[in-house]
Amino acid sequence: MKRLDMRWGLVLAVLCMVAMDSQAETSGQRKIIQIENEKPGTTDWLLTKIKRGSVAPRYAPEDENYDKGWRRRKELEGYCSHTSIRAGETLDVYVSTDPADQYKAEIYRMGYYGGSGGRLMRTIGPLQGAVQPTPEDGPRRLIECKWSKGFSLEIPKDWVSGVYLGKLSALKTRAECYVIFIVRDDRKADLMFQCSDLTWLSYNRWPNWRSLYDFGTDPWGASNRRPGNDVGFDRPYAIYWNGFPAGFEPLTNGSGEFLMIEFPLAFWLEKEGYDVTYISNVDTHADGKGLLRGNVFVSVGHDEYWTKQMFENVTNARDAGVSLAFLSGNSISGEVSLGPSTNGRPNRVIRRVGGFQGEQDLMGATSYGVGFADWTCGDPNHWAFEGTGMKKGDRVAQLIGWEHHGPPLAQHEGLEVLSSGPVYGWNGELRSATYATTIYRLKKGNFVFNAGTCWWNMVLSTPPGFMNPPKRYFLQTDPRIQRITRNVLDKMISARVGE
Repeated sequence: MKRLDMRWGLVLAVLCMVAMDSQAETSGQRKIIQIENEKPGTTDWLLTKIKRGSVAPRYAPEDENYDKGWRRRKELEGYCSHTSIRAGETLDVYVSTDPADQYKAEIYRMGYYGGSGGRLMRTIGPLQGAVQPTPEDGPRRLIECKWSKGFSLEIPKDWVSGVYLGKLSALKTRAECYVIFIVRDDRKADLMFQCSDLTWLSYNRWPNWRSLYDFGTDPWGASNRRPGNDVGFDRPYAIYWNGFPAGFEPLTNGSGEFLMIEFPLAFWLEKEGYDVTYISNVDTHADGKGLLRGNVFVSVGHDEYWTKQMFENVTNARDAGVSLAFLSGNSISGEVSLGPSTNGRPNRVIRRVGGFQGEQDLMGATSYGVGFADWTCGDPNHWAFEGTGMKKGDRVAQLIGWEHHGPPLAQHEGLEVLSSGPVYGWNGELRSATYATTIYRLKKGNFVFNAGTCWWNMVLSTPPGFMNPPKRYFLQTDPRIQRITRNVLDKMISARVGE
């Protein structure tokens, strides 16, 4: 009996050591982000010298004012060879200056950094730029730049995973723009922040009406039921244009949707000291096993376009015990395929397949397009509302939009609705759809949370350069949504750590 007791004692001791090692590893990793954000930051990453057209374009996509000094800035444009890249690998950056001009590049990691939002990592140049050609249409109107390389950057080994902006500045014309890339790693982390770059790409109209939505002479003619263009990463991001829904701000030039609706979450997570690592949609597609590194997979902002492989990989991660936080709206709405560029580089071109089917089985709710509403507390006794002080029926103004999730909901046992209600159109008229914020738990103890709105992150923080969507006014952070987000993420992290 004593031997049996001794054996059980040894087993318990080993289990305790494993648990302590796991907690120590997680604690040590949290310090990676905390230490990084203790380093000096700057707001110099902000663009300040962007020309604007004389008349701002309206929502109508055929508005000729969009072509009059708003769509692109030929004075300075660029793009990167990779959507995401590991430390030690080499990034190539392609730059055009028209007229020919010298330029410099400043590389910033985006985070909290005492509220400044970015840290200068490297300055390159001045370098001599040149006029690079605007390519002709390829098959299926694919626009693919094959520019001469501007410069190369070997990613230093000590660069922490994150979203990086390259701020390009021309010396004579004083033009400015961004290039954007993600530095990824292979470590375990509490949170895995997935940038929605397939959706950025889908809406990229550079150089002129060449997004996934454009077809022939009809700027919005393509849909899930009609053919569209193939669109690729080998070109600059146009000044973002998704009409009024996403906003229209030249100061985001070259950054896709990141600064508008994803950076407020990254800024807040790093301010809070969360252990977070960053990936792109392409990583979710190409590296399913890599998703198991995270305790929580986070879908961010406007995560509309997924490949079937992404869906399968995230489903497998969920079933393996990874929690999923959809802090996003209109997610998994459209299916695309990923293919190679014409020079054979993998995962550089997407093609529309159709509308996604079965997204509610993963998220908990169905993906919808435009709809606006206040977000209403539905069950104040639920643990997600702990510490918020909210009562049933309390509202967070304008949080639902510009696109959302709602019924029909998944038939998962124990799925809970935290908030729901009617939505309204741009004209203020009641629509037939409703929104829903949901959560469900799986047998392994992990959770799936669906915020149900593109704008969830807009009230978590207001980083430098923060911009409100048109006709929406998130003038300050909302501590109630901050607390709900913290409650959900902390519960998810502890569920996986304690597995």
